Amino acid sequence: MTSLDKPTEDTQADDDARAVTEAALFEAFGGVRGMVETVLPGLLFVTIFTINKDLHLSAIAALVVSLLLVVVRLVMRDTVKHAFSGVFGVAFGVVFAMMTGNAKNFYLPGMLYTLGLGLAYVITTLAGVPLMGLILGPVFKENLSWRTRNPGRKKAYSKASYAWGGILLAKCAILFPLYWWADTAQLGWVLVALKIPPFLLAVWLTWVFLAKAPAPIDVFAEMEAEEKAEEERKAAQAADRGDTEAAGGRHRREA
Repeated sequence: MTSLDKPTEDTQADDDARAVTEAALFEAFGGVRGMVETVLPGLLFVTIFTINKDLHLSAIAALVVSLLLVVVRLVMRDTVKHAFSGVFGVAFGVVFAMMTGNAKNFYLPGMLYTLGLGLAYVITTLAGVPLMGLILGPVFKENLSWRTRNPGRKKAYSKASYAWGGILLAKCAILFPLYWWADTAQLGWVLVALKIPPFLLAVWLTWVFLAKAPAPIDVFAEMEAEEKAEEERKAAQAADRGDTEAAGGRHRREA
């Protein structure tokens, strides 16, 4: 290897690490399709309600489109976790709005979920188990190895969790006053506008932190290697026993 080869190899390794990080984040957060599935039901609800102020029609339309998104994923045999989470969120919103007769309550479950999630990111990080690490650890095949064996990645997960927590709590600081002071249409349009940009900012910050962190420890590959080594050890022991028994048989015949 020449002195000119090493920088090229290091650059390639960095590019590979960034590509792996991007793919993992895309899988974990659903990518463009997941964002569409998150935004579309709420956008449909506020659009219909802005036009005709019909709570029942707006709620039913939002629920129907969220169910259709799940059906499309099932037909395409794709993962349904993001679409299902959307269905549950819309269903809770519909129940709240219908039971109270207040269209603004369609958004309340999602707002409470955002508040709880923001607090969870901060609290788990303060407790030394950042939520982002729990979410992305299995995606990177490192599980919880980052907690004790990879302090650089734990630090990156902590930064990412604080970023997510701060962004979500800042979003709540905007939405909850509007829930009390604004009308349904105003709240709905602000909420739709705040769906994608904060999410993209949080994902980008996560990518930045993890792209600079040490590579994940593939615990699944380690387990496979240990199992293979154990099998080879047992095979070697069996071969040694066979050789010993064969040698003993020759000695008895010679005697």
